[in-house]
Parts: sequence; C-alpha cells; structure tokens
Amino acid sequence: MDDPAAPTAQALSLITSRYPHALGAILGGSAAQGRATPTSDLDVAILLPDSDTSRREVIRHDGRLAELFLHTLADLPGFFAWDRARRRGTVLFIYDQGLPLMDPHGHVSRARTQARAVLASGPPPLTPAERERSRYVLTCFMDDLIDTPPADRYEQLSLADSTLREAAHLLTAHHNAWTGIGKWLPRRLLSADPERGRALLDGHKTVAENGDPAPLAAAAEKLLDLLGGPLREGYTQHWGD
Repeated sequence: MDDPAAPTAQALSLITSRYPHALGAILGGSAAQGRATPTSDLDVAILLPDSDTSRREVIRHDGRLAELFLHTLADLPGFFAWDRARRRGTVLFIYDQGLPLMDPHGHVSRARTQARAVLASGPPPLTPAERERSRYVLTCFMDDLIDTPPADRYEQLSLADSTLREAAHLLTAHHNAWTGIGKWLPRRLLSADPERGRALLDGHKTVAENGDPAPLAAAAEKLLDLLGGPLREGYTQHWGD
C-alpha cells in the first residue's frame, strides 16, 4: 500500500501548481479511502470560477497519473444532472465520498450537499422501451452464449462479458440502484443485489475458468424471469426508441 498521506500531498501540489485560481477541490477514489497503491491514479474534482471552462483532463504530476474533473460553478449542477442520467454517478460519488482538499469559500461543501441530494434521488428509471430493449439484448446474448461451443473461446468469452454487462444494467435498474463500469461494475452489482449479483459474477468466472456457460446463463435467465421472462419473438423496436 502507498503512504496514505502521499496521494493527498500530491493532489494538493498538483492543484496549487497548475490551478492556483481553483475555488475548491476534492480527492476521490482509492486515494481518498486510504487504499491507494504507488501506481494508483488520482481522481480529483476541481471547482473553477465561471471565467474558466469545464473539461476533463488526464495528466501526470510528480510521477503519478491524475484524472481531473474540472467544472465551473455555473456548470456543476448541469453536470450532476448529466451524471445522473448516465446512471453511473461518477463525479457525484467523488463529491459524496471524497476527501476535501481545499474549500476556502465553502463551494465544495455546498457541492457535496447538492451531490448527496441527487444521489439520494437515485438514478432515473429505464423507460418501458429501454427496459424491453435490454430484455431482448440480454436474451440474445444468453442464447448465443449457450449455443457457442467451448472450443470457440474468443467468442464465448466475448459473449460472457456482454451477458454480464447487460445483466448488470438490468439488475441495477430493477433495484433503482447506480451502475458502473470496469471495477465498479461488480461493486455496484453486489451492492444492488448481493445474491443475484454474485450468481452473475460467479457464472462469469466459471465461463472464464472452465468454459462452462451454464451457471451464467441460468443466472441471466433468473434475472429475466423477474422482468417478464426472456424476450424473443414479439419484440418490436420503433425508430427513436
């Protein structure tokens, strides 16, 4: 593990050297939770005056990669709304769970309050059209996974990944819970539904380790049964849905 104080010191050094006009900043991710390793990147949300521009930057500072979420005060509420619409809440969670680095005018504190209110409202529900499309897509991936022989490992593994992602999308939406990508997909999945989430993750692991798609397909089908069952014939998608 890294020295817990090192990421904080590096983030502060980054802000003072590159963004001396910043109105506030907050450190997120593993660094804020004391779990950073020497190779962990820094996730930093930085508030800027309205004379600046909102953007996302990836830089290297003092030997460490840093992913920066820069927003002006005027843009931040709109970005929170956009982050909620994606149902992932990436920056919302930085403000909610992060470690304040500087807040001379109280802007970070007020932003945290706003972020927590948005998170408490939950992600937007899927529309009926989105829900039916996701049911259909998951059914297709599940069927293809079952039909793909273990000898076609590249295809089998690709289908297992697609099945897990679509199932996570549906299961988190079913629980009005936040979803995620990368390492956050299993974390959000297990948080939303420990039993069904673990069945999906264990099924995916079984495909990867043993080439056996049956547990993952069974877990996906149980999820679909919650939502009306697999969707094949009878599905219709209208342009614009």
